[in-house]
Amino acid sequence: MILLLDVGNTHTHLGLANNRRVVRQTVMPTPHWRRRDGLRAVRDFAGAHPVTGTVFCSVVPAVDPALQGGVKRAFGLAPLKLDHRTVRGVGVRYAKPDTIGADRLANAVAARIRFGAPVVVVDLGTAVTLDVVDARGDYIGGIIGPGLSAMTDYLHEKTALLPRVSVRAVRRTIGRNTEEAMLIGAVKGYRHLISGLLEDLRHELASPELPVVFTGGCAQLVARGIAQVSAVAPDLTLEGLRLVWQAHHPTATTSGQRGGREG
Repeated sequence: MILLLDVGNTHTHLGLANNRRVVRQTVMPTPHWRRRDGLRAVRDFAGAHPVTGTVFCSVVPAVDPALQGGVKRAFGLAPLKLDHRTVRGVGVRYAKPDTIGADRLANAVAARIRFGAPVVVVDLGTAVTLDVVDARGDYIGGIIGPGLSAMTDYLHEKTALLPRVSVRAVRRTIGRNTEEAMLIGAVKGYRHLISGLLEDLRHELASPELPVVFTGGCAQLVARGIAQVSAVAPDLTLEGLRLVWQAHHPTATTSGQRGGREG
């Protein structure tokens, strides 16, 4: 099995994959890497499955040494680190490629291979990112904004009267209380924001049939109200990591063709 690790600002997504797909996944808090909890969680997640390869992407450089050392101790393997030099499956045409978030590259790889090119990935996590692969199959850049929770948390922290809210679906557009008004601003506001940006990208790319793939923690919630969505793929980043590892090891085979999913 291939161990996949997607290190985000808040959570680390763990996956196990065979030659065809991601078969198991779960999450753990990213700060656990700073303690032994991270290594313990990875060992527990892998369980009795033989790990024959490992690959990771990270947007938290401070935890990378602990991750790499922990994986090496646990499985005797040096993990492949995804970045602009090791990415396979898309080209990179970007002014400063070393500044691209590795998770964005993993998303681009999976989206291009699954949906073709051009394609746009919308990732709704701590940040909201829209990433673009052009008709040539090259990652060319995108858009970054604050995530829904980052926005609502900021309002709570910077104002005296606005409460902290948990992001969830809202039906109407006129809030009947403060919490509902904040949720409308977050959920429906972001739907309109993303929809408008997608229309601009269609024009800029001259691609009226542009595929749009949503992923990330709030993907299902926000995608529900956007007409341009082609698919919601919760495991897109892990699938991109799997594809990059396979591109580096084209003759390798993995064990464990069966598996269930946890999350």
